[in-house]
Amino acid sequence: MDIPDIREAIPHRPPMLLVDEIVERTESQITCRKTFQQDEFFFRGHYPGEPIVPGVILCESAMQAGAILLSPFIAETTGIPVATRMNDVKFRQIVRPGDTVELIVELTEHLANAFFLRARVHLDDKVAVRFEFACTVTS
Repeated sequence: MDIPDIREAIPHRPPMLLVDEIVERTESQITCRKTFQQDEFFFRGHYPGEPIVPGVILCESAMQAGAILLSPFIAETTGIPVATRMNDVKFRQIVRPGDTVELIVELTEHLANAFFLRARVHLDDKVAVRFEFACTVTS
C-alpha cells in the first residue's frame, strides 16, 4: 500500500505526512517505511552542515503509522486520532538524510475511544527509537 492508501487512512499531508509505504498490516500490528529525503524541511535547521532527523519527527512518523493501524476503528466515527501521551522514549541511533526507517507499531490495548500502542523505529535492522504512546479519537 502506498501514498493514496495512506492519505485515505489519515488526515496528514505534506510536509507533515511522514509515512511513505505500508509494508504489512494486521488487526493489531503495522509495519510502514519512511525514507527521509535530502530536502526535508527540518534538515535546514537541524543541524546545518550535519543534518539529522529530529527525534520528535521519528516519533511522529511512528505515531502516524499507529494512526493508519487504527483507521478501521476510527472509520466508524467522524473523529481523528490525537496523541495523548508518550512513555519510556529511548533514542538509540541517529537517522540521517537518505536513511529509510521501518516503523513497527503494535496495538496493546483498546478501551472505548482510547488506544494504547508500542512503537519501534528500525534503521538497518537496529532499533533507532522505541516508545509507548496513547491516543484518543477527537471530533
